[in-house]
Amino acid sequence: MLTLDAALRATEIILALAFLQQSAEHVLGSHTARILFVGRAALCILLLWGFLSAWVLLALCVHSILVLHRFQGPYNGGSDRMGLLVLYCLCAARWMPNAMLQEAAFGYLAVQVIMSYFISGQVKIVNPEWRSGRALRDVFSFSAYPVAESLRALAQRPRLLWAASWSVMLFELLFPLSFLNAGLLVLALILAAWFHIANACLFGLNRFVWFWVAAYPSILWLQGRVMGGV
Repeated sequence: MLTLDAALRATEIILALAFLQQSAEHVLGSHTARILFVGRAALCILLLWGFLSAWVLLALCVHSILVLHRFQGPYNGGSDRMGLLVLYCLCAARWMPNAMLQEAAFGYLAVQVIMSYFISGQVKIVNPEWRSGRALRDVFSFSAYPVAESLRALAQRPRLLWAASWSVMLFELLFPLSFLNAGLLVLALILAAWFHIANACLFGLNRFVWFWVAAYPSILWLQGRVMGGV
């Protein structure tokens, strides 16, 4: 069973790597952006080192407000929102005065991630274009994502894309059930990670990999905490 301290530390390390990747994207950006993200990178290095983690997390929370102001919100959509969710829950868990409140803050993160998969599947399955496979065909045919020209030929394989669509929808909808068994949860998280890696390779959605994986220790911890005695 993963202990709370071990899960918190694992989350800190993965989140620091995620923010470092994000910061590296601004090395060639504007002068203001470089200064802003060099500061974030420095804090992330301290977090990786484990130096005064609670204070570093608090500093990253304050820094995130500056980033939100600079870009008028989470400029990269869902991945940035997930990164902030992980950061704020992690910081709250480190600063809570007792173990019960720490567990509540960290458990909230796990529940939100589990629901993010389920809600994503729910949204897709009520959409006739997803049920027919048309949504994926349109992605490969017309999307502005950096899909390689060789992959655009997949748009001409409707049966494959129909199967892929239903695989994604069913996996997302059934994901919460994996929480009932530790081994099944590990398998589900591995499949989810590969799903994000595939999206990164196919569509350039590389930020989703690190930010979602950063939340996985919270799910593993919560499963052991809730189901360990069952």
